Amino acid sequence: MQKLAFATWNINSVRLRIDQVVEFLKIWAPDVLALQETKCPPGQFPTRKLREVGYEHVAECGQKGYHGVAIVSRHPLEDVQSHNFCGMGDARHVSAVVRGIRVHSLYVPAGGELPDPDRNPKFAHKLAFLAEMREWLKAEAAAANPVVLMGDLNVAPYECDVWDHRRLLRVVTHTPVETDALKGILAESGMVDVVRRHIPAPRKIFTWWSYRGKDDWSRLDKGRRLDHVWTDPALAETSSNVEIVRTTRGWTRPSDHVPVMVRFGAQRVPAQQGGKNVRR
Repeated sequence: MQKLAFATWNINSVRLRIDQVVEFLKIWAPDVLALQETKCPPGQFPTRKLREVGYEHVAECGQKGYHGVAIVSRHPLEDVQSHNFCGMGDARHVSAVVRGIRVHSLYVPAGGELPDPDRNPKFAHKLAFLAEMREWLKAEAAAANPVVLMGDLNVAPYECDVWDHRRLLRVVTHTPVETDALKGILAESGMVDVVRRHIPAPRKIFTWWSYRGKDDWSRLDKGRRLDHVWTDPALAETSSNVEIVRTTRGWTRPSDHVPVMVRFGAQRVPAQQGGKNVRR
C-alpha cells in the first residue's frame, strides 16, 4: 500500500483562513486535504498560496457566501465529479480520483436548531439529504476504486461523540433520527468509520466546539464529533494513524471545527508540538 495521508477540515471560509490552511499543510503535510464550508464562489479559490507550499491541484465546488467544498492535493486529481443532493444546487459535494483512490469531500446540511421536520424546513432538508446519501453511498462504495469519504457530516452518531449525551438528545446533530440515519448509512454502505476504528468507544472524541464558548472552549470541552473519515474495509485495514488536530481551534480567529487526519500505509509519527492533539 502506498503511503498517503488524508485530512478533512470545515474551514468556515477558505479565503478568510487561507493562511491557517497553509500553516496546517506546512506542519502536518497531508497528501490530500478535503475542505468544507469554503464559502467561495467558483473561480475565486485562493490557489496561489497553496501552490507555493506544494499543493498544485485543487478540485472545487463553490458557491457565494454559503456551503462550498474542495479537495486540495499534492498529487494530480482525475475524474472530478459533483453530486447535486436533493436537487437543491447547493455546493455540498466534490470528488476526484487521487492515485487510484476516489476521494469525496462532503458537507451535510446543519439542519437549523429545531429538530422537527414539519416546523423546520432546514431539518427536513437534512433528513432528505441523509436519505439520499444512503442510496448514493451504497453505489459509490460498490464502484471499482477504493473510496475515502471525508467531511463535515453534521451528525455526532455515538454517545461518546458529544460532551453530554442526555442533554443533547433533543439538540440537532445528536437526535436519534439523525444518529440512526448516519449509522444506517455507514452499515448499508459497508464502509468503516476509521476514526472510531482506531479510537473506539467509550473514549470521547470532538472535532467541533461552539464559538459561544469563546476562550473557555478547551477548558469546558463541550464539543461534538461532526467531522468524519470513512473508507472501504480494505483501505481501512491499511490505516495506521488518526489525529484530531485540536491545536488549530486555539489559533487566532479559528474555524469552530478542527482537522481530522488519517494516514494509510504509514508508520506512526511523533506528536506535533504546539497543542494537545488526540492521536491513536
